[in-house]
Parts: sequence; structure tokens; C-alpha cells
Amino acid sequence: MNCSKPFCRKCLFEEIDRDGVYSSIQELIAALPAERRTDEKEYSRRLAVCKECEFLGEGTCGKCGCFVELRAAKSDMGCPHEKHYW
Repeated sequence: MNCSKPFCRKCLFEEIDRDGVYSSIQELIAALPAERRTDEKEYSRRLAVCKECEFLGEGTCGKCGCFVELRAAKSDMGCPHEKHYW
């Protein structure tokens, strides 16, 4: 396993890049049509919220299993937590 950090429960893939997953996520985000993409300010806000959530685990959401960076990039997606943080 090639990662820049040891196991980090509260990290996003951007920070751990385990097995190049972050690169793949970035490619998927780049392929989203502009009208489906969250603007940069909102994207950063969403990720900041996810980083504080108890369900974040190694870049994935413990509520739904998604890659949080990809979900946050889609403007029509919301937080799957019962409190819908974003």
C-alpha cells in the first residue's frame, strides 16, 4: 500500500492518495458537466463539513459508502446524514 500517511480516519483521499484513488476521483469530477459541478467555494465548504463528521473514514462516507470528494463535487447531491449537513 503506497500512501503518504498511515491510516487516517478523518482524512480525505486528497490527503492520503491510497493506491492513486484520488487521481481517479479527480478524473471523475473533471468529467462532470459544468452545470452538475459544485462551485469551488461550496465544494470546499462541503468537504470541511465532511472532515468534521464522525462517519468519515478514509475518504468514504460511513452513511452511504460514497467517496465524499466525488459526492461533494456534484451540485445535485446532498449529505446523506440524517441532519443533512449540506
